[in-house]
Amino acid sequence: MTQDLVIVGAGGFGRETAAAVDAVNRDRPTWRLLGFLDDDPARSGQPCGGSTVLGGLDTTADLSEDVAVVVCVGNPRDIARRERVVARLGLPPHRYATVVHPSVAMGPDCLLGAGSVLLAHTTLTAAVTVGAHVAVMPQAVLTHDDVVEDFATIASGVRLGGAVHVGRGAYVGAGALVREYVRIGAGSLVGLGSIVLVDVPDGQVWVGSPARLLRPVHPRVGTG
Repeated sequence: MTQDLVIVGAGGFGRETAAAVDAVNRDRPTWRLLGFLDDDPARSGQPCGGSTVLGGLDTTADLSEDVAVVVCVGNPRDIARRERVVARLGLPPHRYATVVHPSVAMGPDCLLGAGSVLLAHTTLTAAVTVGAHVAVMPQAVLTHDDVVEDFATIASGVRLGGAVHVGRGAYVGAGALVREYVRIGAGSLVGLGSIVLVDVPDGQVWVGSPARLLRPVHPRVGTG
């Protein structure tokens, strides 16, 4: 039996998630993608990711209780956007879909929260805990005892050493390497290709090899 699904966000991450949904369905029919929601009025009614943009985020209120939702928004320029959108939607946790590409390798003792997305060829080795509404991009590797808190983003090609802790809403940029036992603070951003050898405090941008403080994260205002 398949479940109806709506993807919030018609950008790149949303379309990548639609591709993962398609791959899941080829392996075992699981989802029926109804379409996308996006507040950009120019996208309404337009084709997207093999489906259609149904309307803005407020359309969520018109959906049946049986329709699952996954929020696929956010980028390095606004790393808190996914959390703001989830707060705006106000849905209970059971309404959120968790999408795992069939190529993902995940140990049996790993935990994955509601609304999270794991894209192609990611690896979770052993006792990895991934919170709710986390985005894990292709070919990322999370090794033993890593913890990734809610709303964090692990970009493509990231490698986390053992027992790394990624705080709530943090963003680890593409290709970054994080040493074992390091903590990435809540709301912080690690630049792409950086090598992180020491703890990153909350709310800071770190870049380089080895990574060093660049500046504070600039907060964004708004709900979309």
